[in-house]
Amino acid sequence: MATRYWIVSLPVQSPGATATSLWSRLQDGISRHSFDTPLYRFNVPDLRVGTLDSLLALSDDLVKSNVFVEGVSHKIRRQIEDLERAGGVDSGALTVDGVPVDTYLTRFVWDEGKYPTMSSLKEIVGSIQSQVAKIEDDMKVRAAEYNNVRSQLTAINRKQSGSLAVRDLSNLVKPEDMVCSEHLVTLLAIVPKYSQKDWLSSYESLDTFVLYEDNEYALYTITLFAKVVDNFKVRAREKGFQVRDFEYSPEAQESRKQEMEKLLLEQEVMRTSLLQWCYASYSEVFSSWMHFCAVRIFVESILRYGLPPSFLSAVLAPSTKGEKKVRSILEDLCGNVHSIYWKGEDDVAVAGLGGESEVHPYVSFTINFV
Repeated sequence: MATRYWIVSLPVQSPGATATSLWSRLQDGISRHSFDTPLYRFNVPDLRVGTLDSLLALSDDLVKSNVFVEGVSHKIRRQIEDLERAGGVDSGALTVDGVPVDTYLTRFVWDEGKYPTMSSLKEIVGSIQSQVAKIEDDMKVRAAEYNNVRSQLTAINRKQSGSLAVRDLSNLVKPEDMVCSEHLVTLLAIVPKYSQKDWLSSYESLDTFVLYEDNEYALYTITLFAKVVDNFKVRAREKGFQVRDFEYSPEAQESRKQEMEKLLLEQEVMRTSLLQWCYASYSEVFSSWMHFCAVRIFVESILRYGLPPSFLSAVLAPSTKGEKKVRSILEDLCGNVHSIYWKGEDDVAVAGLGGESEVHPYVSFTINFV
């Protein structure tokens, strides 16, 4: 599937010419000189033209609005990819109204029920903008809720898998490792591995054992009289040893385990729910985007070629190496009748309204699915 398409319109300019005859000429030119370029007709309905002033005012907003709508579709697609990756599944093909996204574009049909053609162009564009903006706001809220749960799990995992200086020690220490009586107390000391000899030489006369080691630290127990605990902590800190406050509690450990299980379940439920919402919302936004492209090609064609509306719109997906040839074919079909709209006296191209930085004697803009 191609991920980059051109949507273009060509003027129906010759006496007696029709969009159908121009379409046949375009098909013939592509098949002869760029046969590997997919070509489809892009069906734009007869929309309400309104006044020239209204078209000019609308054209100023079309490019910015297109960037916004396209951006939201890409955000949702990336969110889908992240959610599928988090679930350990391969990314599936996205669909719009039950068909692949490229098929929806190449077989585009205007949805009269959602966007009545009797509505003004401003109303149609406004409806698309508000609908997409609402979906974007909804996605921000849903994604924030999901990411909050993920952050909680990340924090717990960090405590369980981080270095001994910060991680939860409850799953490393057993009841028999600890002594707690009226006179004796067992402390847990975190000793940098490069300081283990110093530790052992300093406290070899005390009851000390190593329980666990990671890449940076070793976890030691040390049992001593309760009355010297505070003094020991101060002296240990001076030598670069960290004494971790710890109280063995089976109840607390079980509570943390249950919290972890609850958050894992909650994360999966929210991931599945958000993923389903994203699938549906991507379909909605992509459909809105293609309707927006239809309005854009209609407006720019009238502003480029004049009234009454008489143009052919099409979708092409040329390869990178074939772009120059396809551009040449399209330019040949334009002739010179409308060169006034795109060339100045010094033969320097003038940017088309809402068009791309490279200017052509026809309306053209690019859409990217990814």
